[in-house]
Amino acid sequence: MDLENAKAQMRKGVLEMCILAIIDEDEVYPSDIIARLKANDLIIVEGTLYPLLTRLKNEGLLEYTWRESNAGPPRKYFKITEKGRLFLENLTQSWNTLVQSVSQTLQNGHNA
Repeated sequence: MDLENAKAQMRKGVLEMCILAIIDEDEVYPSDIIARLKANDLIIVEGTLYPLLTRLKNEGLLEYTWRESNAGPPRKYFKITEKGRLFLENLTQSWNTLVQSVSQTLQNGHNA
C-alpha cells in the first residue's frame, strides 16, 4: 500500500470539518482558509476548496456575502450558518470519539 496515498485519504476525510471550524471562527475569504490549513500542514489547492465550499453552501451549512476589495474585484466571504454550526458540533463529537477509539486500539495493539 502507498503510504502517501493513505495519508492523503486521511487528510481528505477531515478536510470538511477543518474548513467548517475555520469559518466558525470568523467570516473568511477562501485564500485565508487555504493559508490557515497550510499553516497546520493541511495542504489544499483552490481547485479542491471551491467545489467543497459550494457543496457546503448548497447544503445550507455556509452562506456568503460579497465585499468590495482594494486589490481588484469584489470578494466572496464565507460565514457558517446555525445549521452548519450544529453540523460541526456533531462532527467534532464524532471525530473525538473516533480519535479516542483509534488511540485505544493502537495502544492495545502495541501492548499485546
